[in-house]
Amino acid sequence: MNKRRVYQWRGVGWRSLEVLRIEPSPTGFDVRADIVHAGHTPFAATYDWMLDQSWRTIGLRLSVRGDETRTMSIERSSDASWRVDGRERADLSGCEEIDLSITPFCNTLALLRFGAPPGGAGELTTLYVQFPDLSLTSSRQRYEQTGPTEFLYVDLGLYSGFTAKLTVDADGFVRNYEKLFVRIDDMS
Repeated sequence: MNKRRVYQWRGVGWRSLEVLRIEPSPTGFDVRADIVHAGHTPFAATYDWMLDQSWRTIGLRLSVRGDETRTMSIERSSDASWRVDGRERADLSGCEEIDLSITPFCNTLALLRFGAPPGGAGELTTLYVQFPDLSLTSSRQRYEQTGPTEFLYVDLGLYSGFTAKLTVDADGFVRNYEKLFVRIDDMS
């Protein structure tokens, strides 16, 4: 990818909207997103994600505004180790990538790690960030390829037993995340 791209997703079953912009940078990619969640607990969130050339996280800054404002900074300190707000977090050791509960962009990062598209599947442990409280935990996930641009997401950790079909475009970006998100450019 050598030019800026903009993606939009809306929540399925609740009112949310995400606008995400990806730009190439000297070290990889800079991703910025703004999300408005108008559900039972309304909030707005932004994230600034720095990725290397292989689409792996270098660092992530989060901000959530609702009843109160929360911020967090997450940095990769080694291949599967993390610093949160400048402090090493041994309890998150072994997490290979970050997964934010409010966006399907994280699934794209996992699929690109496995070589999708045109194919790729596998398992990984993620540093899972729950919104709006920004709680952190590790969670195991599996992606099974079911078609040229279709995958089955299987949660093996925090929400063990949850599954969803994912449809991606030719670049591996999620078009539809069954039960949760749909890209707006795909809405008819």
